[in-house]
Amino acid sequence: MDATAARGYALITGASSGIGAEFARQYAALGVPLILTARRVHRLQSLAAELASQVDVQVIAEDLEDPAAPARLQAEIQRRRLHVQILVNNAGYGVAGRYLTRDWAVHARFVQLMVTAPSELTWRLLPDLIQSGSGQIINVASFAALVPGADGQTLYAPAKAWLLAMSQSLSLEYADRGVHVCALCPGFTWSEFHDVTGTRAQMSRLPKWVWLSAEQVVRAGIEGVRRGQVLVIPGWRYRGLYQVLRHLPQAWLLRLMARSSRRVRSQG
Repeated sequence: MDATAARGYALITGASSGIGAEFARQYAALGVPLILTARRVHRLQSLAAELASQVDVQVIAEDLEDPAAPARLQAEIQRRRLHVQILVNNAGYGVAGRYLTRDWAVHARFVQLMVTAPSELTWRLLPDLIQSGSGQIINVASFAALVPGADGQTLYAPAKAWLLAMSQSLSLEYADRGVHVCALCPGFTWSEFHDVTGTRAQMSRLPKWVWLSAEQVVRAGIEGVRRGQVLVIPGWRYRGLYQVLRHLPQAWLLRLMARSSRRVRSQG
């Protein structure tokens, strides 16, 4: 991490566990001060206590499912006179089940958290990142953004594809202003994600080679955005798989996704 970036704060959403907490730990090890936000304030405070001996850690509890949360978060950052130089849009979850098995209110909260909140937060903080001359944005997307959507996760792949396309556009628009933007697209990663979606039992049956550690994913993201990569796929197996899949006809890919979805449902 260069000295300029080390002077600004890294704002990490969804920092209470999993990939978000690991971003906090790795940035702290690099000497980058932190702003941690998530719903579960007690977890944020515990993580802040863990890292306080390394860097300054600011905790701002917010639920980004609330449409007013991004504006409140920006206002509190400004009130504390903090300067954000790195933005990690990480907060997220999955909604298991086919589209009509869930009320629209569930889907609306999901879209707010996964699409609207990171888009608005980026819009609100981008002027500071530009002013710094060396801003960085990591949008935690998914390998799901690179393949057809799955049966039973109707809005997940579209939301992650949104983050990927937004990262590409922002990179084109602001790279010449010193802002590096990347979409981090990991495959299956050990975290609480599958506990939240209720799919832990099915996922545990997958072969060990498909799983990535949070440490591996975060390291790839930090190094990738520093190098100016717009698309970062952690793990050589997933990078190889992407190179194969991107050359297959869409009809084949859809059949593969259908077969994979049936297998997962049958194991549930």
